[in-house]
Amino acid sequence: MLSRTIRAGRLSPLRRSAFVPVVRRTVTTDAASSHADKESVPEEDDKYFTVNLSDESFETYDLDPPPYSLDVTKAELKKMYYDMVSIRRMEMAADRLYKEKKIRGFCHLSTGQEAVAAGIEHAISKDDSVITAYRCHGFALMRGGTVRSIIGELLGRREGIAHGKGGSMHMFTKGFYGGNGIVGAQVPVGAGLAFADKYLGRSNATICLYGDGASNQGQVFEAYNMAKLWNLPVLFGCENNKYGMGTAANRAAALTDYYKRGQYIPGLKVNGMDVLAVKAAVQYCKQYALAGNGPLVLEYVTYRYGGHSMSDPGTTYRTREEIQRMRSTNDPIAGLKQKLLDWEVVTEEELKAIDKDARKYVDDEVAEAEKMPPPEPTPQILFEDIYVRGSEPDFMRGRIPDENYYYSKGE
Repeated sequence: MLSRTIRAGRLSPLRRSAFVPVVRRTVTTDAASSHADKESVPEEDDKYFTVNLSDESFETYDLDPPPYSLDVTKAELKKMYYDMVSIRRMEMAADRLYKEKKIRGFCHLSTGQEAVAAGIEHAISKDDSVITAYRCHGFALMRGGTVRSIIGELLGRREGIAHGKGGSMHMFTKGFYGGNGIVGAQVPVGAGLAFADKYLGRSNATICLYGDGASNQGQVFEAYNMAKLWNLPVLFGCENNKYGMGTAANRAAALTDYYKRGQYIPGLKVNGMDVLAVKAAVQYCKQYALAGNGPLVLEYVTYRYGGHSMSDPGTTYRTREEIQRMRSTNDPIAGLKQKLLDWEVVTEEELKAIDKDARKYVDDEVAEAEKMPPPEPTPQILFEDIYVRGSEPDFMRGRIPDENYYYSKGE
């Protein structure tokens, strides 16, 4: 009877009754989805307590999920909040300066995506490496750059983080390798950073990020292949903010489950609007990679409030109502703020003080950046830092070795 049922292309009533419907959970973007018992929150700032994550924080591909609990301190939670407020305030300053025509060229802001940069930084060490695309200001700040140096860079000033020559597309600091302007090109470079760590025997991981718009680039899959072949300690991560420039993800990608794109590499989808879920995921995945298991592909489900860049209003391919709904119900800063108050980690007055301190720090740094002098229009500045010291060729087209110049703070 079963064979007849199969040939007929349908199941008999008896066979159908044996099937139990499976409810597939999907990752939420609720920024306030974590839970903690406020009675368990200690008085001390540096004492750990347990936060329970939503059971919709992760989806996995060929991988056991991370623990759905996270040990944190009150001090760390307050620092996470401070970090996200600082990133947003800095991006708002960049928005204003661009509209005032003080920042020129390209400028890509990450307003709404702060939980990804802050959560990653709180899960790794300063010895680990981070590389990303050009929506990078928050990552540069988390990796140790100052607001002054980042805004100064956007303004094209001499004391900017890349001496005013890179702008929004190229920012570097110790442990942070950009800010890369070519779509997807940072992914194989990230694999190379991980290869260097493995080759030199260092117990470090590389966090390599790209957007959903870059996820179909061939070099991404080439990097996957080499990373898995050599079991490199690299966490590939797609910041899925739902739109590649002005194109919705489902109009550009046949498979929008980006965490499954590694095929032979396990994957993890994460609530990228909950800074605690991001921290838990990256902490777990770093341990996995450093245990010799090789790379992972993560997908941070997030959202950008603004357009792709400052030249994009961001409202021609999505509705204002959609943006407002995400702002009002899924905001990463508001979500953590709610939890800090619910768990009595801080009082309203303490939270206002943290807000005030973060905003004052950013505003003061931005004011200093605006006072920075532009670079002098000299050949020495134009031709500096073309070569790494000691690697200069004997002959250069139109130049001589004596005309190699290098940036010096003492000049």
